[in-house]
Amino acid sequence: MRTLFFWLAILSFQVSLAQTTIQRDPQIEKMVKEVSADSLKSYISTLVDFGTRNTLSTQTDPRRGIGAARNWVLAKFNEFARQSGGRLTAFIDTVTLQPDGRRVDAPTLLGNVVATLKGTDPNDKRIFLISGHLDNMRSNVMDRTGDAPGADDDGSGTAAVMECARVMSRQSFPATIIFVAVSGEEQGLLGASFMSEKAKKEGWNIEAVLNNDIMGSNNSNETNIITNTRVRVFSEGLPAYETEKNAVNIRNLGLENDGKSRQLARYVKETGERYIDNLEVVLIYRNDRFLRGGDHTPYVQRGFAAVRITEMNENYTRQHQDVRTENGIRYGDLEEHIDYEYLRKNTAMNLCNLANLAKSPAMPDSVKMDVKKLSNSTYLYWKAPAVGKLKGYYVLIRETTSAFWQKKFFTADTEIRLPYSKDNYFFAVQSVNDTGNESLPVVPGIGR
Repeated sequence: MRTLFFWLAILSFQVSLAQTTIQRDPQIEKMVKEVSADSLKSYISTLVDFGTRNTLSTQTDPRRGIGAARNWVLAKFNEFARQSGGRLTAFIDTVTLQPDGRRVDAPTLLGNVVATLKGTDPNDKRIFLISGHLDNMRSNVMDRTGDAPGADDDGSGTAAVMECARVMSRQSFPATIIFVAVSGEEQGLLGASFMSEKAKKEGWNIEAVLNNDIMGSNNSNETNIITNTRVRVFSEGLPAYETEKNAVNIRNLGLENDGKSRQLARYVKETGERYIDNLEVVLIYRNDRFLRGGDHTPYVQRGFAAVRITEMNENYTRQHQDVRTENGIRYGDLEEHIDYEYLRKNTAMNLCNLANLAKSPAMPDSVKMDVKKLSNSTYLYWKAPAVGKLKGYYVLIRETTSAFWQKKFFTADTEIRLPYSKDNYFFAVQSVNDTGNESLPVVPGIGR
């Protein structure tokens, strides 16, 4: 009996130390290493030097205010474009805002700084978008003249967008990537609403939006938790777009936890932790912080898959605060509070996801689950994607209570039968190419 317990203990120990094979695309791994903390610091320092970036601030002063800030970001994008072989182009997309009786009190020219890295495959219409917001605020959102550093909110997100553009503009991808520094976030998500509405009207095929907002600091007030090894990804559960139309299907299939944004969040976690050492991507099952909002929300409301990426430990003595010292506490969103190594990791996590998505084949088409008869196995079938070099497919499964996909089965066919009951598991299918770049997963519909 002791011998039996001994061998069971040894087996248990070996299982606990089971190896996980990490396979990285060499091109993406190289880009990840090129993300520079020094570059990120230089971007934030310059953004802070504009004094204020309030959306309502001056647009005529060449050294101060939102106008000067967006012109500088545009100049940096154009600088990166010179190394892109003509693939990267940039401009400021503008719209005039009228007074709304809330956070816009005068006609205001709003400008989003947009850089587009055109995909190399003319048949691939997919777009992957990364955003951060250029504007910031003091304690009073209508204060357009006082200094507001905005180093973390959202200098960090804007810097991440710029650094991704710098590194990725040297490479080519089959699909298109858009880098955007939006304005008007603090006035009510105005820049993101303008851009997402334009994308909806013009039929842009946006498959994923990574919105970065407050991602460069690592310690909280009150709890005093300090860590630079975890980052949060917020994603909606039930779709904000056409919820009533989809409600019956969601309830029948139990897909309350499998909307497009939630699938994107799982993808961000798996891919980010594959490429970025000493970083845990923490999934938060909310569209945003409690009763709060961000620039991904207008995309979600229009049916696009979008998530928010935010530091693990927010410090509210630094958000939306005039710079001052009270009771020994230094208030204000100051550059000195940024952890540039943490910001480097979070930026690289964005980059590897954008690159993996833009290199991947398109998602498999018409994924179905056969339900013609009762069975304890599950038969799935689908059609090949419209574009992309294809090696095969991963079929993903997880228990109904699992937050993450637990197993991947590879097949080169467009069908598979698995000895797992559809009663007890969720399934999805994603395309994959020779360099291991996977599409977003597709949850099967009902096939008869």
